[in-house]
Amino acid sequence: MSEKTASFAAGCFWGVEARFRQLNGVIDAAVGYMGGDTDNPGYQQVCSGSTGHAEAVQLLFDDTKVSYAELLDAFFAMHNPTTLDRQGPDFGSQYRSAVFWHDTEQQQEAEKKIAQLNASDKWRDPVVTQVAEAGKFWRAEEYHQRYLEKNSGGLCNL
Repeated sequence: MSEKTASFAAGCFWGVEARFRQLNGVIDAAVGYMGGDTDNPGYQQVCSGSTGHAEAVQLLFDDTKVSYAELLDAFFAMHNPTTLDRQGPDFGSQYRSAVFWHDTEQQQEAEKKIAQLNASDKWRDPVVTQVAEAGKFWRAEEYHQRYLEKNSGGLCNL
């Protein structure tokens, strides 16, 4: 087994986490905040848009069972990457589409995938997904972890 880390933001983190957990090879998934400039932000701070963080999901995955390219495919299939700072009725920079890379190989794969999507006719508008180096991942409050599992599906836009 070869364990690696991947981090993505695609709007409401509850649905993103739940979908990634369904993939064979994903060992664990946690929801939290990434890409901002405030230490240890809380949910209300992030929702205000004042911290610069996105609601994100950090994965631990076995790359002998699921490749990073397959994770990218799943990521782009689960949301609309052409809407800037918005997924469904959720809007603000905290709901942006982002790939937070952990090494240059992930960065290159993400950029290549976006170029492929922009060259295809999948969407009318260009992909606006941010590709940024992964910074500190701040784990969200415990009640957010596995939220949809704990709340019989809950409410989420994904």
